[in-house]
Amino acid sequence: MNEHPLLTLIDWRRAYAAGATPSVLLATLAQRLQASPAAAWITRASAAQLQAQADALEARRAAAGGDLQAMPLYGVPFAVKDNIDIEDVDTTAACPAFAYRAGSSAQAVQRLLAAGAVWVGKTNLDQFATGLVGTRSPYGQPASTFDATRVSGGSSSGSAVVVSRGDVVFSLGTDTAGSGRVPAGFNNIVGLKPTPGRVSTAGVVPACRSLDCISVFALTADDAAEVLAVMEGPDEADAYSRFQPGAAQLPARLRIGVPAAVVLDAAYDDAWARALALARQQGHELVALDFGPLHEVAALLYGGPWVAERHAAVQPLLDSHPEAFDPTVRTVIEQALGMSATDAFRGQYALRAAQQQAARLWQQVDVLLVPTAPGHPTFEQLQADPIGANARLGTYTNFVNLLGWAAIALPAGFTAQGLPFGVTFIAPGGTDAALARLGSAWQAATALPLGATDAPCPAPGTPLRRPATEAVLPIAVVGAHLSGMPLNGQLTERGATLREATRTAPLYRLFALPGTTPPKPGLQRVAEGGAAIAVEVWDMPLHQVGSFLALIPPPLGLGSLQLADGRVVHGFICEGHALAGATDVTRFGGWRAYVTDLKARSA
Repeated sequence: MNEHPLLTLIDWRRAYAAGATPSVLLATLAQRLQASPAAAWITRASAAQLQAQADALEARRAAAGGDLQAMPLYGVPFAVKDNIDIEDVDTTAACPAFAYRAGSSAQAVQRLLAAGAVWVGKTNLDQFATGLVGTRSPYGQPASTFDATRVSGGSSSGSAVVVSRGDVVFSLGTDTAGSGRVPAGFNNIVGLKPTPGRVSTAGVVPACRSLDCISVFALTADDAAEVLAVMEGPDEADAYSRFQPGAAQLPARLRIGVPAAVVLDAAYDDAWARALALARQQGHELVALDFGPLHEVAALLYGGPWVAERHAAVQPLLDSHPEAFDPTVRTVIEQALGMSATDAFRGQYALRAAQQQAARLWQQVDVLLVPTAPGHPTFEQLQADPIGANARLGTYTNFVNLLGWAAIALPAGFTAQGLPFGVTFIAPGGTDAALARLGSAWQAATALPLGATDAPCPAPGTPLRRPATEAVLPIAVVGAHLSGMPLNGQLTERGATLREATRTAPLYRLFALPGTTPPKPGLQRVAEGGAAIAVEVWDMPLHQVGSFLALIPPPLGLGSLQLADGRVVHGFICEGHALAGATDVTRFGGWRAYVTDLKARSA
């Protein structure tokens, strides 16, 4: 396994397709795990537990006649942060006095196991998921895999380290204030933080129950997306479950909001500049924004009444055994003792007002791009200022869950000292699938840590999965709604995204309609003498189709349109009577070419 490391889902699928069995691969993995840092783990699966899982998988596959449709994660090893339950295994939340034997697995873990994944251990964390550093644990202090003098990031410390090392293909973290993103940045891996409520948190020890998310660490955005696709979905057992799929993809050319005044250590300056340059090279527009309002939201998480949610989760133990707590964690949580119900409502009012203001950002930009963390502290620096150094790490993470947004942390290069630098893309809630696609494109451009691959899975019955997306209607546009044309905003403001630029079948003629403002074409299908006309196909959310139809004036309308490859989609057509006296512009092959020629002749 050391000669041919199995790092991604595709690697493991190829191994199984070549005839390997879970028993053999997991036994080999167990040998590798012996070298894994002890501080990264709290509990490791025994040889008997691994073998039992392997035997069960092989029996399931035999019973299904070898069909793996129901097990897309067949035999793939993963780790679980130890504030997430696994049946018959202790959950500690990094506090031995709190530990209990879980009677059942968390809903997310159940779905992964049902998909064929194999748990190999439970990982270390900042106690009660309170921290972004990874050092607040009696089970040890994991270090970054790139520098033993620097913190791993937290609270999902062990989960990030074991993925970065290649000990497991993916791991689960939790993310309330950035715990699924900061460790990814410090260990050169991907951290996918879903929209709050997309993945059930039933079976998770709460940090802030109303904000908590289960996050995914992996080496590629594609792998993280597949894991999310397996875990996501509504759950009646979780009162905060609110599964709302969004867009499948973002616009090809993004308006990316970046901090006008970035908070960053000097060691990260060059890496951040390179990340911005890469975004521009990919054709995106960078829009400088005042992040002040977002920082004000972030301040509510620890400086406001949400710290009382942490107190609610551990109050009995804190009251009876305060000495069981890490001193820094105890200091943070005990802030709640000075807060009142009145403070809680004032905080809710402040947050609701901030949410309204923050929502207006998405009228200016499509996504935000930020450094995952402003700097990477050493253990020595953290010891000198345990609360301040930790708080600074949340500069670009703390506001995200309070606003209900989604995020993906991605590798973005290295500093002159050889430390990894990470960036995070943030987008509105529900855009998880689109963010994962953006992450794949980013990785393809950076090849960090592993470039995204479109290679098909060679094992039959294990199709690649993606997070669910909202239902859409493909609509072909031919004139003023094309990209860059006057009416394109009617599409984009409804969340429509460009699927493709293509041509119709050679069955149509194109006319310039007289007296229209802005100028519009009419497309007509003809029995003979037709040509292929340039069109764009846009995916319109179904719930927006009605309002879009209301904007279409006669003699135009939506009808059936045949594309060059034979597909039939809804698209703009024109009533025949309106073409009398219209100029036939078919010879231009499309409305854009005609408009360009018209402008040239008018100049």
